[in-house]
Amino acid sequence: QNDTLFRSRIDMARFRFGAGEYKYFTAPLPPIVQTLREDLYARLSPIANRWMARLQPATVRLKPDATGEKTAAAYPATLNAFLRKCHAAGQTRPTPLLLSYVAGGYNCLHQDIYGDLAFPLQVVFVLSRHGVDYTGGEFLLVEQRPRAQSRGHAIAVEQGAAVIFATRERPVAGTRGTYRVVMRHGVSTLTSGHRTSLGIIFHDAK
Repeated sequence: QNDTLFRSRIDMARFRFGAGEYKYFTAPLPPIVQTLREDLYARLSPIANRWMARLQPATVRLKPDATGEKTAAAYPATLNAFLRKCHAAGQTRPTPLLLSYVAGGYNCLHQDIYGDLAFPLQVVFVLSRHGVDYTGGEFLLVEQRPRAQSRGHAIAVEQGAAVIFATRERPVAGTRGTYRVVMRHGVSTLTSGHRTSLGIIFHDAK
């Protein structure tokens, strides 16, 4: 491992975030991480703008997107343009990270918010083989629904596969229109082995 690639290392147990470690890449990002971040952002920004239009219809200016659907223009089409907004808001530190767990490791439910600006979607790639390199260690998502008990999802992710999920909240269609569902994510306890994953977060940190 080349620690010069990283700007900081976090011992999760020290901060009661869980058991394991994660390391934030420094700038400039490794080429493959930079390419993933740019390409994924370009594909996800139209979805992010549609979500914004549904979540805040009275406060955003809508315009038709390529499909003709009315969307908000809150998120620029390119990652570089979005990062300029982050940097203007004082969020200048890159947030893609490498996460590592061994047997007994886990990640508490949380949200990756690093300042006032937060892109509404993020991505995690699992780099280890589920059932071979490790057991347990499912990716966890919990929905906090209005006036209802929370609902959980446990996802066993295969090596090289990715999960795209909501950073903070997502719109859901209800009988009385769209409502917000608050999301948190984490990792269940590993029962054996070693699990490594790559997290792609699009907003930078203060």
